[in-house]
Amino acid sequence: MNCIRRVVQNIFIFLLFGGLVEASVFDSSRYSVRMQDAMKMPMDLESCHALILKQATVNEELCIEMEKLRKLLIQMAGQHRSERRVPCGPDHPMLPFEEEAEIQAAREEAEAEAEAVIQKYTVEREVRKQKPRNEALPSHLRREERIAEVPASMENCPTHGPRKIIDYDIIESLVYKRPELFVMVTKYPKFACPGNPDCGIASPERPTSLIEGDKYSTSVAAAVIEAKWFHYLPIYRQQDLFASSGWTPGRSTLLNIVKQVAFVVQPLHDRMKRLVQGDIGVGIDDTSCRMLLPQEPPQAIAGDLKNQRLLEKIAEAKKKGEDSLLAKMWVYSGLHQAPYNIFDFRVSRHRDGPDDFFRGSRCKVQGDCFSGNKSVVLQSDGQLEFVACWGHARRKVFEATTYKQEGELLLGMIHSLYDIETRAQDWPWRERQVLRQQESVVVLAAIKKWLDSEPLGSILPKSDFAESLNYIRNHWDALCAYTSDGRIPIDNNRVEQLMKQVALGRKAWLFVGNVAAGEQSAMMMSLVSSARRHDLDVWLYLKDVLDQLLQGSTDYQSLLPDAWKQNHSEAVRTYRAEERRDKADRKQHRAAQRRLLTLRKNR
Repeated sequence: MNCIRRVVQNIFIFLLFGGLVEASVFDSSRYSVRMQDAMKMPMDLESCHALILKQATVNEELCIEMEKLRKLLIQMAGQHRSERRVPCGPDHPMLPFEEEAEIQAAREEAEAEAEAVIQKYTVEREVRKQKPRNEALPSHLRREERIAEVPASMENCPTHGPRKIIDYDIIESLVYKRPELFVMVTKYPKFACPGNPDCGIASPERPTSLIEGDKYSTSVAAAVIEAKWFHYLPIYRQQDLFASSGWTPGRSTLLNIVKQVAFVVQPLHDRMKRLVQGDIGVGIDDTSCRMLLPQEPPQAIAGDLKNQRLLEKIAEAKKKGEDSLLAKMWVYSGLHQAPYNIFDFRVSRHRDGPDDFFRGSRCKVQGDCFSGNKSVVLQSDGQLEFVACWGHARRKVFEATTYKQEGELLLGMIHSLYDIETRAQDWPWRERQVLRQQESVVVLAAIKKWLDSEPLGSILPKSDFAESLNYIRNHWDALCAYTSDGRIPIDNNRVEQLMKQVALGRKAWLFVGNVAAGEQSAMMMSLVSSARRHDLDVWLYLKDVLDQLLQGSTDYQSLLPDAWKQNHSEAVRTYRAEERRDKADRKQHRAAQRRLLTLRKNR
């Protein structure tokens, strides 16, 4: 009897402590309920054990919720978080093979390949180190020479008289000069027949200009577009930029220039859009941006879905008492044949935008597993195929705050998939596809077997780790779809990174004024982002495109960023390509080192 009494006392203390903790985090009213429950303690040992087990489960769920709150506090405190880790270390288990001979053959082949990568990287790095660094200023820059002032006492020797200059020490200094604006005065001669006024006056035909009267050249227009959508300078800040060079334009003037540019480049933008729609694969993503509410709501247009969505969003914003609505900027990025980024402004996240873009397309659509993205594919009658993003799946596992040991094991297997992609990043797509079928499919089978294993059934269904596992299980076929086509990447991360271009602009200019301004901004972002994708000098590219279009050119194919790049090597930012190449080499080297270490450890 004393033993049972002590057990009951311990249960009471345990419940009281658990109730106090839970009350402090969630709801103080629960404490009184727990106190009432504690007064009805069972007196038999079996019921006490059952109550202890039940309370242990409650406390485990409580710990999960507290860990989520701790994670939220860390994020609010601004502490740095990153998905970077060092998985697949030497203690990471190797995937099973059926026979010992197969294990040995695979190990030897993998070791040889890893050693070759390490050796190549080491040799190239040594070559770069031995190459002397050129500290000279660029030779193509204009040189202005001047002779340094010399004191009169130095020109004459007290003993021998005037001195003679025998040579110069040359020092080159880089000088910055503000952008220079000047007025180009073009005189068009006028001809007349002397003494015969009836013949009239003859004068050369004026070329088509961007602004009526050719008041502002394409160089100014290209500078305005580059400043806003490449350097993220809103129009009012551009006034200061131009004022420093002696011209203070009105905001309406700059906005009018942007409007005219959009009118001129519309055919080129439409050509890029059609090419992306016809690509074998398209990556999609979206982010939010603010649009001011119109002073007067637009008239309803029967059958116009965009107009209907706009009216719905306006009514929703007014109901909340807001003066702006939360719109969306979508991006569609060609993954293989059409290397361009097409932005599309919409007032909502409904699938109307993707529906319009993919109407008539037959391609693989890659993105996150947002229901709107998947519904677009499901409504296409088999014309589209959805490919999920392993980056999202990995992120959910990484951010899980519970079951860390199981999470590390799963992250290690996912990272094995990424190591395979790293090895094949420079391969032709057909060879990459073969490698995926040989190795990635094996890793995916191991992940699926692990997900279906019996021990995982004991994981609490409400934990965030269980949610990450369910995400992978629910979208398993879409996550495996990339292995059947070497042209489709393993994740949608590159397309997601395009959202930074929207976010930086959003932070600078805060909002768009109306739907037309949003669509205009999307068009400009499409041109600038596609030029950036090919490492082009944005100003040179835009100016030449405007010049050729105004001259009547309809050869839009030659004006596409990748085609234009082939004939304008002087406008290519080669250092950007070199930075990516160095980053990719380092990534391959690290992956090869990890792979070699793991293979040797598991001999």
